[in-house]
Amino acid sequence: MRRISVIYSSAKLIKFKIIKISKRIKMTDKIRAMFIFEILGRPSEHIKETMSQLIDKLAELPGIEIDKKTVHEPKPVKEENADQKENASGLFTTFAEVEILGKDINSLITVVFYAMPSHVEIIEPEEIRFKNFEMGGLLSDLTVKMHRYDEIAKALMIERNMLIGKLKELGVKFEAPANKSEQQPGKKSEKRKDSVKEKTEKKIEKKNKGKKKR
Repeated sequence: MRRISVIYSSAKLIKFKIIKISKRIKMTDKIRAMFIFEILGRPSEHIKETMSQLIDKLAELPGIEIDKKTVHEPKPVKEENADQKENASGLFTTFAEVEILGKDINSLITVVFYAMPSHVEIIEPEEIRFKNFEMGGLLSDLTVKMHRYDEIAKALMIERNMLIGKLKELGVKFEAPANKSEQQPGKKSEKRKDSVKEKTEKKIEKKNKGKKKR
């Protein structure tokens, strides 16, 4: 009886290990990546709701699965410069950390173009291999998307110039607004992004250490 119980328990252990390994193999079939998305606006409730809606829409993209998500509470924007204070009055900012499982690199690129994240980190696998025709197809898809964005940008510029021309014909004085972001770079927003990036990298390091221990 003792031998039978030992054999039975060892068989259960082997079965458990096989299931665990098979699950790990299945997970590596997809690419796990950490995305950070940021939203600026007002009121605070609106930007938090918008962020949640954005994440829900990402889950609807082909080849994309949301594994984990953390939407942080909105915080008021604080600027030291007087002009920036006036523009930032009543504005809030929030960011979300989202772990995404992508079917392939192309699906992750779709997320980048769709939601324009502030940071992307590939968690696993550590190595990704491509065949030449796969890389060619990926670059072709990327080129098509870039051309579409270029067409939209050019169309908007033409419409803008036509509108300015009509306003001038009507005798309306028009002055192009100065790009304040170029004159006074937002150092605080850059620092905020860096701090978010550091936090994400630390989380990923902890996860990797935990996996190595196992």
